[in-house]
Parts: sequence; C-alpha cells; structure tokens
Amino acid sequence: MKHLLMGAAAVALLAGCTPKATAPAEELTAPPVANADGKYETADGLLLSAPDYWGSWGIDLSVQKTDIKPGDDFYVWTNGKWLDSFVIPSDRSRYGSFDLLSEKSEQRVLKIINDLAATKPATDTPEGKIGAYYNAYLNTDTIEAAGLTPAQPYLDKINAIQSLDDLAVLFGTPGFASPINGFVFADDKDPETNIFQMGLGGLGMPDRDYYLKDDAKSVELRGKYLELLTFLLGKAGYEDAAGEAQKVLDLETAIAKADWDRALSRNPDITYNKVSKDDFVAMAGTFPVLRALDTIGVGNEQNYLVAQIPPTQEELDAAGISAEDATKLGGGFPAMFKLAAETPLDTWKAYLTAHFLSDYAGVLPKDIDDADFAFYGTALRGQPEQRERWKRAVSATQGTLGEAIGKVFVARYFPPENKAAMDDLVKNLRKAMAANLEDLGWMSDATKVKAEEKLNAFTPKIGYPDKFETYDTLVVGDNALDNIISAQVWQTQDNLSDLGQPVDKTKWFMTPQTINAYYNPAFNEIVFPAAILQPPFFNISADPAVNYGAIGGVIGHEMGHGFDDQGAKYNGDGVLQNWWTDEDLAAFRKLGDALVAQYSAYCPLDDGETCVNGRLTLGENIGDLGGLSLAYRAYKMSLNGKEAPVIDGLTGDQRFFMAWAQVWRSKYRDEATRQQMASDPHSPANYRVNGIVRNLDEWYTAFDVKPDDALYLPPEARIRIW
Repeated sequence: MKHLLMGAAAVALLAGCTPKATAPAEELTAPPVANADGKYETADGLLLSAPDYWGSWGIDLSVQKTDIKPGDDFYVWTNGKWLDSFVIPSDRSRYGSFDLLSEKSEQRVLKIINDLAATKPATDTPEGKIGAYYNAYLNTDTIEAAGLTPAQPYLDKINAIQSLDDLAVLFGTPGFASPINGFVFADDKDPETNIFQMGLGGLGMPDRDYYLKDDAKSVELRGKYLELLTFLLGKAGYEDAAGEAQKVLDLETAIAKADWDRALSRNPDITYNKVSKDDFVAMAGTFPVLRALDTIGVGNEQNYLVAQIPPTQEELDAAGISAEDATKLGGGFPAMFKLAAETPLDTWKAYLTAHFLSDYAGVLPKDIDDADFAFYGTALRGQPEQRERWKRAVSATQGTLGEAIGKVFVARYFPPENKAAMDDLVKNLRKAMAANLEDLGWMSDATKVKAEEKLNAFTPKIGYPDKFETYDTLVVGDNALDNIISAQVWQTQDNLSDLGQPVDKTKWFMTPQTINAYYNPAFNEIVFPAAILQPPFFNISADPAVNYGAIGGVIGHEMGHGFDDQGAKYNGDGVLQNWWTDEDLAAFRKLGDALVAQYSAYCPLDDGETCVNGRLTLGENIGDLGGLSLAYRAYKMSLNGKEAPVIDGLTGDQRFFMAWAQVWRSKYRDEATRQQMASDPHSPANYRVNGIVRNLDEWYTAFDVKPDDALYLPPEARIRIW
C-alpha cells in the first residue's frame, strides 16, 4: 500500500472498462483431460497448467487421498492425489490455486491488450499507451540490437558522481537504487493527513539474514550473488569486476547490519517516529540528506515519519520486545547515514551500476537477463526456466497501467451478481465477529466495546474502484527501458501529489485483475479485487458450505488483520492508538506468543533445521485462525438452526473445512519455500491448513479426530483468539 521513492519503484495503481460481462462458464461434470502439451483448455479457450475443475458443488473429490486419515494430515487428505501427480511448470517456482487463477487473469489481460491494439488507438490514450508499453517490452530484437546504449545515459549519471551531494541527488532520483526508500501515505496517528515516510532498503538479496547467517545455504547463495555482481560490473566495463563486486557485497552486508529484523519491523510501536526536518538533517550528520529530499520534492516538509530509529529501553519495554529480540535491531538510519558518508564514492558507483543493470535486466540484452534470472529465478527460487516473454510483458504492462486494463477486465469478467453476493457474505461475517466478540472469555467488557466500534467502522471494498486512473501525464514510447523509468517518474509524482491533500480513502492498492485481497489499517478497510471472486474461492452456484469455507475464510482473514498482533494497535478510525486495558493486552500477547511457538515448531527443510518464523508470520496466522473461526460461525448462522444436507457422504461442516484446504492447494520448490520462510510473513500453504484446523474444536468433531492422530492437540493446547 505504500509507494517507494528515493530511487525505488512506486507501487502500481489500478484501472480500466468497456465490453459486456460474460456469464460464468458451464460447470464441468468431470475433470478435463490435458492436451498434447500438458495444458487444460477452458470453455473460453484459456490454456492452464492444471484443471480449472472444482467438482459439481465446489470441491474436487477426485484428488482426495483417502488412504490416510484427515486427523493425520488434513491438507494431504483433501488434496493428496493432486500433490502427488502435479508437476510444477518449469517456468514457475510454485503452483497452486492462486497461480491457476493468475494464469487465467494473465491470459485474459493478454486478450484485452490485443483487442485494444486491434482498434489502433491514438498513442496518447490509455489504450494506446498499453499497446506501446507492451510492444516495447515484447520487442527483444530491438532490445538486443540496442545493447547497453539505452542504459548508457543512466550509467553516465552514476559515473558522474563526484561528491556526496551528487550521490544524494541520485538516491532521490526515480530509476536508481537507494538504501533509503520513501513514499507518501496517511500518518498512522493522524490518518486524515498525508506525510512523507521513510524506511531502509537497498539490498540485492531478499532479506538481511541472507548476508548475516553462516549456514551452508546462505554462504552458497552469497557466492552466487557475488558471481552475478561480478558479471554485471564486467558488462559495465569494470576492469577488476571481481574486486569491485566484493566491495559491493561488503557494502550491502554493512547495510544489512544497519537494517532491522523483518519480524520486528512489522511493529508500529517502534517504527512510528515522527521527526522534524531539522532533527532528521542533524541525524544524517555529514551525509547531505536534504539534497535527496529536495530532489524528490519533499525538502520543504516540516516533519517526516522515519521507521528505523533505534528505540529507547522504555520504548522496547512498552512494545513488549525482549532483550534477545532487541539484538536483532540494527543501527537503523543513524548507522545508515554514517555508512553512506564513509563509503568511498567509487564503491557507491559500483553498487548503483550493478543494481541498475539488475533492476532493469528484463529490458536489457539477453545475457544480462539470463544471468539475473540464474540468480533470482533459479538459485533463489529453484525455477528452472524463465517465463515466456509475453507473460513478462503482460506483468510489466499491468504494473504500470494496471487500472486502465482493470476497467476492461471488470466489464468483461466480473458479473454484477458476484459483487452483490459478496456484499451479503461480508455482512454475515461481520455478524459472526460481533457474536465471537461477545463470547470472548479472555477480553474485558471495556475492551470489547472498543473492538466492536472498530468492527462497525470496517469499510469493505468489493471488485473494483469507483474511479479508474487515466494516466494522462504518463509518457510511453518505443524504448522499453525508458518506459519503465518514465513509469517510475510518473508514479513518484502521482504519489507526491497527495502531500498537502486530504487522504483519499477511495483509493485502491491492488488492481481488479489481481488474485489477492488486503486489509489497510489506516483506512480500516477490507478489499477484495474482482479476480479473486471465482472458484475455488467464490462460486455463486456452489454449496454454501464451500463458499463460507473458501471466500468466507478469506473475508474473515482480512477482517482478522484488523485484530492481529499489529492491526489491533489501530482503532476504528485508523489511528495508531492503544485501545486495550493492560490486562487484556497482556492476555492477547500471551495468546500470540503461544501461536508463535506452535508455528516455530514447523520445520520443513534441512532435516528439521530450517523452520517457520512464528514471529514474522504471526499476523497472517492470526488472520487465518480468526478468519476461519469467523467464517465457520457465519456459515452456521446462515443455516438458521437447520442441519446442512449431506452431499456425497460429506456433512456441511466437513465440506466447509475441505474448502479451506482446497484454497491453499499448492506445490513449492524447496528453494521457493526457503525464500518464503526467510522473507514472507505468510506461512507455507500446508501449515495454513493443518496449523489452523488443529486449533478448532469444530474440526475435531467434524472428522472424529482422536488423540492418536498426528494433528491432535489436547483441548488446553488449542488456541482460539478471535
């Protein structure tokens, strides 16, 4: 939800609208058969890597693995035959329900792009810009023939650095890497006001731990990253590319030491620091940070929010951060400024050069693109092959002109009845949460009142925004590299235009064609783009138990984020403010710590040595746990006291839980799982199923789970937060 400036790309907006919505495709009565290429064709001509088949009432029973007990591995019991037989496509590091829908969305967007191009739109229209951007990215012959010529003006700017002032200017210029990121967004303690916010970044590997850990895998990946840096600097003309690459790696290692642990960086109690301009400039010491701020256009602001400023002991205590965890906080901005000023300019030049070539490898000659993929795709994620060029072109175009495409996508693929049905589901989930709040034994009445106020203030957004971005001032031409940098300049200026303006809470931070959903604490809103509202998440003709267990669980998950370990620090108006009694806050933290312990015990790699980070994933795990609990209650309330019918021998409760397991059906390469556990706040898919259901009494009853079953937890060890 936050734009990244100071040399980093801004988050893309949303967009689009025209043709008439189509009716949903006819339900398949049996799983489809793959064609000669191993693809599955849909009724509307899409070619997918897995069948878009969800049974006659919403669950694909053909993939169940019933030779094991649901109480031993519910995730595999529901999905096992698919997990055993499905082969991850060679151009992917993972594949599951989300990826299948992403394939559908990707191919539909390609059709939209081609259809728009067929109308030969004027180049200054959104449609014309979509076509020009896509075609420039797709034209590898032109990119190859140009070599590094398009990059040379940008590399020349790097090579022209003669002083810290020059360096600070490039840090503040869109298109260049920077260890400092910035964006305009709502002030957490004054969410009606926009403010410029800053955090640390600038690492080439996914997380600080990749630089600081000494296990064999981390050492191996650092070696491969060093090889990439050496190659890139060699392409840029460095005579001693290996020596300069080592200096860049050493610099990034120092940045990693200044940075903060990812889990602790989620905590607004220690990352909310409003700093005056004078104090921020003083903090920077000899580094001319004001030059960077002036370059961006925020040098006249009187205050900034600055995330990584080392907290006092009093602040650590108030945030409930232990002495052990406090050691994971690096020196933050003061240390980063000192490092920036003391690092030789030639090393910064090498850093900026290598990052520039890596950041834009996709629109540079093939040998650079291939080398970049060999590290980021294969070494880090285990992906054997690069994605086809048209897929990457679609992704790049959406990243820049997403709302212009989204407008058309909604008109074609989002029937109005889906929006109406989702509105009803959200209302029912609200009622369920209100009932859950009433039943909470660990929370006092005083805090319940505040929680109910926050629940009542939730704003749901379904499908698409009321207004779509028109991209009037975005300049797009026939040079792919220039287009990407032009987009970053546009996104930066668009974001900066919010300064001095009231916070616009009608904005969306995902496009309608995105397969995802989110909760935004500053807006206190839950948001569900159109593209996620299709099977297996939502199917208007499916059994209600399935819809409640699937999209109901997702709705509940996003509502749960408003009450997770960090979201619960914001009140109903989106203000970062403690609305808890001391006793209730202590009880809540104790429940969270218990869930951390549960998930930290899940260790899928390296013979049990590499485990889920229960602290990093706590917010998402609370969202899953509370979300499924809310969805279950809403489902039972929807029955109005009647028993659900038995379908194919399965009760309503069984179908409900199976729908949740089906949603998370996916396979990961080990390298992708490793990266996810290091840097992603979401737990691996199997734990999002097994780790949640084993805490819910209703699941035990539905599947007759006994103490000798592998997933069994004694009642006193089961965690129920919301």
